[in-house]
Parts: sequence; C-alpha cells; structure tokens
Amino acid sequence: MVYVHSDPNVQAGVLAFVMGERRRATSLTAWQDALKNHGYAVQKTDKGTYVTTLPHGVEVCRLPEDAVL
Repeated sequence: MVYVHSDPNVQAGVLAFVMGERRRATSLTAWQDALKNHGYAVQKTDKGTYVTTLPHGVEVCRLPEDAVL
C-alpha cells in the first residue's frame, strides 16, 4: 500500500503550472510533451481528468471541467 498525502498548496501550484503550460502550448500534443518533460501527465479516469506523476501515475490534482483537452 502506498500512502499519498494531498497538500492543497501543492495541488494549487501544480494546477497553475499545468494550466499555464496549456495556455502556452500550440497543440494538445505540445502540451502533453511539455508536461512529460516536467514529470507529469494528464489522464482521464472514471472520476474525471487528473494530472498524474510520471512514471507512477499518482493523481496530483483534478483538472477543471472547462480545461481544454
């Protein structure tokens, strides 16, 4: 079992970073590549769309519904 602590400050910082990268990206692929270079990925799950860590896939924060994917 893996214990994962959710820190709201970390989640807010990661979400701000991810959405900033999205605004700068020229395409969805460019955005995903930029996130990958920083150790993150975007994954759709039954619970919604989440920013996850690479390579382990630990959910960091949920993307807002209005995020462009």
